[in-house]
Amino acid sequence: MRCVTRGGAAVVAATLAAGSWTVPAEAQEAQETPLAPQLAYAYGENETARSLAMGGAVRALGNGTTGIYANPANMALSRVYRIEAFGQLTPEATRALGGATIVDSITSSTRISGGLSALGGVVDPSGLDRTQIDVRAAVAYPIGDRVFIGLGGRYLRMTQGGKGPLGESKISGGLNDAAIVDDFTFDAGVTVRVTEKLHIGLVGQNLTHPGHSLLPTTFGGGIGYGSKDFSLEGDVIADFDAWGRTTVRAMAGGEYLAGDHYPLRVGYRFDEGPSVHMLSAGVGYVGKEFAIELSTRRTLSSSVNATMFVLSLTYHLEQRLLSKGQVAAEAE
Repeated sequence: MRCVTRGGAAVVAATLAAGSWTVPAEAQEAQETPLAPQLAYAYGENETARSLAMGGAVRALGNGTTGIYANPANMALSRVYRIEAFGQLTPEATRALGGATIVDSITSSTRISGGLSALGGVVDPSGLDRTQIDVRAAVAYPIGDRVFIGLGGRYLRMTQGGKGPLGESKISGGLNDAAIVDDFTFDAGVTVRVTEKLHIGLVGQNLTHPGHSLLPTTFGGGIGYGSKDFSLEGDVIADFDAWGRTTVRAMAGGEYLAGDHYPLRVGYRFDEGPSVHMLSAGVGYVGKEFAIELSTRRTLSSSVNATMFVLSLTYHLEQRLLSKGQVAAEAE
């Protein structure tokens, strides 16, 4: 697949920053190909606003609600009690999902952090006609002050009423059984705090190996450097199932907290499966008790046109609990 020219890449960067997308002239002249099911489904990664804007590079530093999706060990990195509602949209595939996540790492006297997430939605209702319910539960525990481990369970049920372009397959659809996925699986991760600012994260996902692109088994990790106002991370993961062979996704992202309240994020991603590059960006407002964040990601290709948006609203319950002293004392 052919990537856009340098001029096209500049247009992409400018339009991402503006929160909109204009197709380059050469792409308008080309015949657009159908969006690959793997990209339409987004590998089931269920990005938060932060992870999408960072290109997906959050396996070392993605704490809070991001941790339950990217690396469950990271829920124990910081003391938070977050409730987040979010929505995801991929217009080209008519993929629309919504849900909520809660992560608590302050109220347990055992130092165990816990998280719950539930989301549902539709993909391509006029074609594949998929509906899904995705429920996750995760726990994390700090081993001393340097090592954090986490385990997350996941239940995915997906039904399908239509047929895809490849006929009878779990990738494209068209199975006789409407419930094409009805599975439990799990993730496991570990994060090492090398120094206060330098972290290394490793995580395996969908480790029961369902063997298809709707729950692809992956393994990878990232290295991140982060302070109060700035962070930078790079991740690489191997995907063993989504494309019928082992493929790699490489990601990098950075964020800066401007004025103590306004996160500014950018990210880059290369997906070897369809051989496409992607750019992402995000902005938001983060206050003491609530936050609102918006992110978008766009492919840099004249033949693979995929856009994704995530909007999240987060309530920081820890601020109220900590101010009232309604938390368990930390272990000595």
